[in-house]
Amino acid sequence: MFTGIVEELGAVRSVTGAATGARLVIDASRVVEGARVGDSIALNGCCLTVVALDGGGWAADAVGETLARTNLGRLRAGDPVNLERPLRLGDRLGGHLVQGHVDATGTVRAREPQPDGSVRLRVDAPAGVLRHVVPKGSVAVDGVSLTVADLHDDGFTVALIPHTLACTTLGVRAPGDVVNLEADVVGKYVERLLQPSRTGEA
Repeated sequence: MFTGIVEELGAVRSVTGAATGARLVIDASRVVEGARVGDSIALNGCCLTVVALDGGGWAADAVGETLARTNLGRLRAGDPVNLERPLRLGDRLGGHLVQGHVDATGTVRAREPQPDGSVRLRVDAPAGVLRHVVPKGSVAVDGVSLTVADLHDDGFTVALIPHTLACTTLGVRAPGDVVNLEADVVGKYVERLLQPSRTGEA
Protein backbone atom coordinates (compact mmCIF):
# COMPACT_ATOMS: atom_id res chain seq x y z
CA MET A 1 0.00 0.00 0.00
CA PHE A 2 1.25 3.47 -0.90
CA THR A 3 0.14 7.08 -0.34
CA GLY A 4 0.81 8.72 -3.70
CA ILE A 5 3.40 11.04 -2.15
CA VAL A 6 6.44 10.63 -4.39
CA GLU A 7 9.65 10.26 -2.40
CA GLU A 8 12.14 10.55 -5.19
CA LEU A 9 12.38 11.37 -8.86
CA GLY A 10 14.59 8.62 -10.21
CA ALA A 11 15.81 7.86 -13.71
CA VAL A 12 15.80 4.79 -15.91
CA ARG A 13 19.33 3.42 -16.25
CA SER A 14 18.47 0.65 -18.66
CA VAL A 15 15.64 -1.46 -20.07
CA THR A 16 16.41 -4.93 -21.38
CA GLY A 17 14.02 -7.52 -22.71
CA ALA A 18 11.01 -7.55 -24.99
CA ALA A 19 7.23 -7.16 -24.90
CA THR A 20 6.95 -10.48 -23.05
CA GLY A 21 8.96 -9.13 -20.12
CA ALA A 22 11.68 -6.64 -19.29
CA ARG A 23 14.34 -5.94 -16.67
CA LEU A 24 14.18 -2.31 -15.53
CA VAL A 25 17.20 -0.83 -13.78
CA ILE A 26 16.50 2.45 -11.98
CA ASP A 27 18.97 4.99 -10.66
CA ALA A 28 17.85 6.11 -7.20
CA SER A 29 19.23 6.91 -3.77
CA ARG A 30 16.50 7.60 -1.22
CA VAL A 31 14.13 4.69 -1.91
CA VAL A 32 16.93 2.13 -1.75
CA GLU A 33 17.98 3.15 1.76
CA GLY A 34 17.39 0.04 3.88
CA ALA A 35 15.81 -1.78 0.92
CA ARG A 36 16.26 -5.51 0.44
CA VAL A 37 15.65 -7.87 -2.44
CA GLY A 38 11.98 -8.84 -2.30
CA ASP A 39 10.77 -5.44 -1.09
CA SER A 40 8.25 -3.41 -3.06
CA ILE A 41 8.75 0.00 -4.65
CA ALA A 42 6.17 1.87 -6.71
CA LEU A 43 7.47 3.07 -10.07
CA ASN A 44 5.13 5.55 -11.78
CA GLY A 45 2.42 4.18 -9.52
CA CYS A 46 3.05 0.53 -10.39
CA CYS A 47 4.10 -1.72 -7.51
CA LEU A 48 7.23 -3.68 -8.46
CA THR A 49 9.42 -6.15 -6.59
CA VAL A 50 13.08 -5.35 -6.04
CA VAL A 51 15.12 -8.16 -7.62
CA ALA A 52 18.58 -6.58 -7.37
CA LEU A 53 20.31 -3.68 -5.63
CA ASP A 54 23.56 -1.83 -6.10
CA GLY A 55 25.07 1.31 -4.67
CA GLY A 56 23.10 3.63 -6.89
CA GLY A 57 19.85 1.97 -7.72
CA TRP A 58 17.66 -1.10 -8.02
CA ALA A 59 16.23 -3.48 -10.58
CA ALA A 60 12.79 -4.98 -11.16
CA ASP A 61 11.30 -7.42 -13.63
CA ALA A 62 8.10 -6.39 -15.39
CA VAL A 63 6.08 -9.14 -17.07
CA GLY A 64 4.23 -8.72 -20.34
CA GLU A 65 0.92 -8.00 -18.62
CA THR A 66 2.48 -5.10 -16.70
CA LEU A 67 4.15 -3.68 -19.79
CA ALA A 68 0.89 -3.86 -21.76
CA ARG A 69 -1.35 -2.30 -19.10
CA THR A 70 0.92 0.50 -17.87
CA ASN A 71 3.30 3.04 -19.36
CA LEU A 72 6.32 1.04 -18.17
CA GLY A 73 6.64 -0.57 -21.59
CA ARG A 74 7.34 2.89 -23.02
CA LEU A 75 10.25 3.67 -20.72
CA ARG A 76 13.69 4.29 -22.18
CA ALA A 77 17.08 4.97 -20.63
CA GLY A 78 17.21 8.46 -19.16
CA ASP A 79 13.45 8.81 -18.60
CA PRO A 80 12.45 10.26 -15.20
CA VAL A 81 10.26 8.06 -12.99
CA ASN A 82 8.29 8.60 -9.79
CA LEU A 83 9.40 6.40 -6.89
CA GLU A 84 7.74 5.63 -3.55
CA ARG A 85 8.33 3.02 -0.86
CA PRO A 86 5.33 1.26 0.71
CA LEU A 87 3.44 2.82 3.59
CA ARG A 88 4.42 1.55 7.04
CA LEU A 89 1.90 1.15 9.84
CA GLY A 90 2.04 4.33 11.86
CA ASP A 91 3.15 6.54 8.94
CA ARG A 92 1.27 9.70 8.10
CA LEU A 93 -1.16 9.24 5.21
CA GLY A 94 -0.34 12.44 3.37
CA GLY A 95 -2.03 11.51 0.10
CA HIS A 96 -4.64 8.76 -0.18
CA LEU A 97 -4.61 4.96 -0.16
CA VAL A 98 -2.90 3.83 -3.36
CA GLN A 99 -2.49 0.11 -4.04
CA GLY A 100 0.09 0.35 -6.78
CA HIS A 101 -2.26 -1.61 -9.03
CA VAL A 102 -2.67 0.49 -12.16
CA ASP A 103 -6.26 0.41 -13.44
CA ALA A 104 -5.49 1.69 -16.91
CA THR A 105 -3.51 4.27 -18.81
CA GLY A 106 -4.75 7.68 -19.83
CA THR A 107 -3.46 10.32 -22.22
CA VAL A 108 -2.60 13.91 -21.44
CA ARG A 109 -4.88 16.07 -23.57
CA ALA A 110 -3.91 19.56 -22.46
CA ARG A 111 -1.43 21.38 -20.24
CA GLU A 112 -2.38 24.90 -19.18
CA PRO A 113 0.14 26.96 -17.16
CA GLN A 114 -1.53 29.32 -14.66
CA PRO A 115 -0.41 32.80 -13.52
CA ASP A 116 0.38 31.49 -10.02
CA GLY A 117 2.94 28.99 -11.35
CA SER A 118 0.64 26.00 -11.18
CA VAL A 119 -0.49 23.92 -14.15
CA ARG A 120 -3.89 22.50 -14.99
CA LEU A 121 -3.46 19.10 -16.59
CA ARG A 122 -6.35 17.53 -18.47
CA VAL A 123 -6.18 13.75 -18.85
CA ASP A 124 -8.34 11.57 -21.07
CA ALA A 125 -9.32 8.39 -19.22
CA PRO A 126 -11.30 5.23 -20.03
CA ALA A 127 -14.82 4.76 -18.69
CA GLY A 128 -13.70 1.99 -16.35
CA VAL A 129 -11.57 4.50 -14.45
CA LEU A 130 -13.95 7.45 -14.68
CA ARG A 131 -16.76 5.53 -13.00
CA HIS A 132 -14.71 5.73 -9.78
CA VAL A 133 -13.60 9.36 -10.15
CA VAL A 134 -15.55 12.16 -8.48
CA PRO A 135 -15.01 15.94 -8.36
CA LYS A 136 -12.72 16.86 -5.44
CA GLY A 137 -11.99 13.17 -4.94
CA SER A 138 -8.60 11.49 -5.24
CA VAL A 139 -6.90 9.91 -8.23
CA ALA A 140 -3.34 8.71 -8.77
CA VAL A 141 -1.62 9.83 -11.97
CA ASP A 142 1.76 8.16 -12.52
CA GLY A 143 1.57 7.31 -8.82
CA VAL A 144 1.03 10.90 -7.70
CA SER A 145 -1.92 11.48 -5.35
CA LEU A 146 -3.99 14.33 -6.81
CA THR A 147 -7.34 16.00 -6.24
CA VAL A 148 -9.76 16.03 -9.14
CA ALA A 149 -10.43 19.67 -10.04
CA ASP A 150 -12.94 19.01 -12.81
CA LEU A 151 -14.63 15.90 -14.17
CA HIS A 152 -15.44 15.54 -17.87
CA ASP A 153 -17.32 12.96 -19.91
CA ASP A 154 -14.04 11.60 -21.25
CA GLY A 155 -11.54 12.49 -18.57
CA PHE A 156 -10.64 14.79 -15.71
CA THR A 157 -8.52 17.82 -14.85
CA VAL A 158 -6.06 18.15 -11.96
CA ALA A 159 -4.22 21.21 -10.67
CA LEU A 160 -0.48 20.76 -10.15
CA ILE A 161 1.31 23.04 -7.70
CA PRO A 162 4.93 24.11 -8.39
CA HIS A 163 6.29 21.57 -5.85
CA THR A 164 4.59 18.68 -7.67
CA LEU A 165 5.86 19.98 -11.00
CA ALA A 166 9.43 20.11 -9.68
CA CYS A 167 9.46 16.76 -7.86
CA THR A 168 7.53 14.39 -10.14
CA THR A 169 7.27 13.34 -13.77
CA LEU A 170 4.18 15.51 -14.10
CA GLY A 171 6.49 18.48 -14.46
CA VAL A 172 7.45 17.28 -17.93
CA ARG A 173 4.30 15.54 -19.07
CA ALA A 174 2.99 17.00 -22.33
CA PRO A 175 -0.09 16.47 -24.53
CA GLY A 176 0.01 13.01 -26.03
CA ASP A 177 1.98 11.47 -23.17
CA VAL A 178 0.60 8.25 -21.67
CA VAL A 179 0.16 8.19 -17.89
CA ASN A 180 -0.73 5.46 -15.39
CA LEU A 181 -4.08 5.85 -13.62
CA GLU A 182 -5.38 4.35 -10.41
CA ALA A 183 -8.79 5.34 -9.07
CA ASP A 184 -9.48 5.62 -5.35
CA VAL A 185 -9.83 2.09 -3.95
CA VAL A 186 -12.63 3.20 -1.60
CA GLY A 187 -14.90 3.87 -4.57
CA LYS A 188 -14.19 0.43 -6.00
CA TYR A 189 -15.19 -1.31 -2.79
CA VAL A 190 -18.32 0.79 -2.42
CA GLU A 191 -19.39 -0.11 -5.95
CA ARG A 192 -18.74 -3.79 -5.31
CA LEU A 193 -20.73 -3.79 -2.06
CA LEU A 194 -23.68 -2.14 -3.78
CA GLN A 195 -23.81 -4.75 -6.54
CA PRO A 196 -26.24 -7.65 -6.10
CA SER A 197 -24.46 -10.91 -5.36
CA ARG A 198 -24.20 -13.55 -8.06
CA THR A 199 -26.77 -15.66 -6.21
CA GLY A 200 -29.30 -12.86 -6.46
CA GLU A 201 -29.17 -11.97 -2.79
CA ALA A 202 -29.23 -8.30 -1.85
